Amino acid sequence: MQQFSIGQIAKQAKCKVETVHYYEKSGLMPKPPRTEGGHRIYSLPHVKRLNFIRRSRELGFSIEQIKELLKFIDEPDHDCGEVQTMAMLKIAEVQQKIADLQRLQSALDKMVNNCKGAGHSIDDCPIIDALYVENQ
Repeated sequence: MQQFSIGQIAKQAKCKVETVHYYEKSGLMPKPPRTEGGHRIYSLPHVKRLNFIRRSRELGFSIEQIKELLKFIDEPDHDCGEVQTMAMLKIAEVQQKIADLQRLQSALDKMVNNCKGAGHSIDDCPIIDALYVENQ
């Protein structure tokens, strides 16, 4: 069986060693066996799991959501529909974030378009004025 150090699996997953430690502490990664000198020894299943976790994080899944996804893998008596439901909920979250960002961009566009720009007093800056109004 191929063995890896923590540095090797972190490099393969494009993350830091501290991230691997964090995933172990949070229960996402199983604690690996250790050498007599106390060094962690990882195997290919550890590498695959770490890559799964990293990809899940890239897609915006929270630590708790990833724990749930990993439970489906660790306890394979679940149905794929459960995973599909989680993915659909994540899509809805992403769509909401996109809508929020579009509203933010629209508000910023209005402020920028109302600004006369360079050569005008900051006292007459509509962006500054709008920020005061929006925060009250």
